Amino acid sequence: MASPAADDYLKTVFAHTEWQDAPITPSVLAAKLGIAPSSVTEMVKKLAAAGLVSHVPYGAVRLTDAGTARALAVIRRHRLIETWLVREFDYGWDEVHDEAEVLEHTISDRLLEGIDARLGRPRFDPHGDAIPDADGRVEREPFVLLADAAVGHVGRVLRVSDQDPDLLRAVEAAGVAVGAEVRVTPSGVTVDGAELPVGEAAGQAIWLSV
Repeated sequence: MASPAADDYLKTVFAHTEWQDAPITPSVLAAKLGIAPSSVTEMVKKLAAAGLVSHVPYGAVRLTDAGTARALAVIRRHRLIETWLVREFDYGWDEVHDEAEVLEHTISDRLLEGIDARLGRPRFDPHGDAIPDADGRVEREPFVLLADAAVGHVGRVLRVSDQDPDLLRAVEAAGVAVGAEVRVTPSGVTVDGAELPVGEAAGQAIWLSV
């Protein structure tokens, strides 16, 4: 099943459980992809027949080993492209997702390898998401969602979700960046001693080291 649509499904299933444990259901998958549930049902059946996912009716969709390997290959392309656009073309971190969605299906393996080498084999993309290496290995340290972190917790910002460009711009304007050390307060975080309010949406979109 070599198709951009299949790759998008596999990438979405993987990404859903990358930073939390609840498995993805067909209805959630449909919502994330913006596709009718009936279309998702048909594609999931095809992916299952191809040995890329496991699924029982009305149950969760899970990647098989083969599906995970393919999802990681697509995610590697996507995140390397995002990093390339930010570093080499001065894109903002709020601008790269849609560009990478297109380019990940079109560039050659040779060009991808050249991008990886030019960038110095980066381990993380601009949002803090881990970039799988060529063998599909991923490095990630223990984390906690900001909304779940206790007041007084001190940690580095590991990741900011890239799903909402407006939120990314707001987080950047507030002075919160990947790699910054923050202390959790009742109303937000402090960075370099400055108090920064963080709303509920940001609390659900920022991950810290433990």
